[in-house]
Amino acid sequence: MKKLGFVMCFLLLFFSCTEDEKTLKEGNWLVELQVMDHQKLPFNLKLIKETNTSYSAEIYNGDEVIHTNEIDIVDNTIIIRLPVFEGYLKGTFDDSTIKGDFIKESLDRVVPFIATYGKTNRFEIANEAKTSVSGIWETKFSPNTKDAYIGKGIFVQNNTSVHGTFRTTTGDYRYLEGVLDGDSLKLSAFDGAHAFLFKAKVNDSLLEGTFYSGNHFKEPFTAIRNEVFELPDEDALTYLKEGYDKFDFSFPNEEGKMLSLSDEIFKDKVVIIQVMGTWCPNCLDETKFLVDFLKNNRKLELEVVALSFEYAKTEEDAYKSINRLKKRVGINYPVLLAQYGTADKEEAQKKLPMLNHVLSYPTTIFIDKQGVVRKIKTGFNGPATGEKYAEFKTEFTTLVTELAHE
Repeated sequence: MKKLGFVMCFLLLFFSCTEDEKTLKEGNWLVELQVMDHQKLPFNLKLIKETNTSYSAEIYNGDEVIHTNEIDIVDNTIIIRLPVFEGYLKGTFDDSTIKGDFIKESLDRVVPFIATYGKTNRFEIANEAKTSVSGIWETKFSPNTKDAYIGKGIFVQNNTSVHGTFRTTTGDYRYLEGVLDGDSLKLSAFDGAHAFLFKAKVNDSLLEGTFYSGNHFKEPFTAIRNEVFELPDEDALTYLKEGYDKFDFSFPNEEGKMLSLSDEIFKDKVVIIQVMGTWCPNCLDETKFLVDFLKNNRKLELEVVALSFEYAKTEEDAYKSINRLKKRVGINYPVLLAQYGTADKEEAQKKLPMLNHVLSYPTTIFIDKQGVVRKIKTGFNGPATGEKYAEFKTEFTTLVTELAHE
């Protein structure tokens, strides 16, 4: 019995040591989120060992590289927090896999995932591409329903590899990366705020497929080739309602101080008001642009103020998200808390009753030195849209410079 007891103790000690010796491999991992209809939403992750006890990571979507060093490892559990956004990946690992969840606490959303070490192909390819999807596609999401809306697909294909995005009247669907496998188009993007998967069947002039957002939403879409297709003018979608001749606000900053457009800081200045949320990738794109613009145009008589609508369940958590964004991006203009607990657009419009609606985050309002609203821009076309983003930068610079010199 003594010998048996010794053997059992030895085996327990051996397996405990083996368990403790599990290490997290640096290098390439393929992460696959388990979304609706048993579909897998893949993205590429690279873990980089900085010291014996710390890691950083890079997430890849087409031309986009997202860097983060907010990684915690305890025993064989890893938590990867994405910069700015609240979403994080939490899982347990062994030599070749990480199993866990993508979690967004404020929305009570949990998406399971499995990550596999050493895999680099985002999607498996079984067949040569039968055609090319390069070009412009006139797109309808949820066609023939009351929720229908239009989009513009913009794609570049090289052999079986496909990059691009969908633009809509309220923004873009990020840097999409994927393949054309035979006649099957597969595209995905993950940034810590949104997880997007597009799958479609393709012939030369028609796409028919499904758009998945995480594991909580899906909708059909169709698209036809149309190289001259353009979306409606985003500058005409949001406007001041009849009976209002001015835009105004009164919301608190992180110190509890109320700011409004009548404050001295905004007097005789061009003012840009950004209706946004820290959870919104298009808002992040616009925020980065605004921060850089202010840094490079210090002599302009220009003020920017952001009105933040947050999903965070408490005021404290909402301010934590705002301060995290300010620190990460280097924001030196006021970010006021307009609402927490929901970012519902109808509720947001109640806080800004002078607008006909809040159709999109972000919505950007340009006000001249006399306090007159000169332009309201709905949505934001970020760097993933290529020429449209370049066009926006030129138009923005021209307008703001003209207003500043009036």
